[in-house]
Amino acid sequence: MIDWFYQGAQGVAVIGGLLALTLGLIGRLPSLVSLSPLAITALGLIVQAFITIGVLASGNTAKGDVIEFYGYLLTALLVAVGAGLWSLAERSKFSTIILGSANLTVAIMLYRMWQIWHG
Repeated sequence: MIDWFYQGAQGVAVIGGLLALTLGLIGRLPSLVSLSPLAITALGLIVQAFITIGVLASGNTAKGDVIEFYGYLLTALLVAVGAGLWSLAERSKFSTIILGSANLTVAIMLYRMWQIWHG
């Protein structure tokens, strides 16, 4: 994992999560404002997968279990995509709250991935 990339993805996930939770609590429906941070985070997870494949191919390795790392990566991506699809299917204030919760869940999973990678 590249630290600056991790920190950027973590920042987008946390800020997007807090923003979506706030918007959901005041009754706003899902919009580009609440959905975009989750989409950026999901894109970041895909890029992270390719980065770590390249790092592993170059001979570096994680201090923890690489399979566990990729398990977290895949699960975080599924959470992000699932919440995004849910918000598009059911357009209510609760969907916006789900977007925020999903972003914060992905942020926690990103932190755990960082712990696995760096030991």
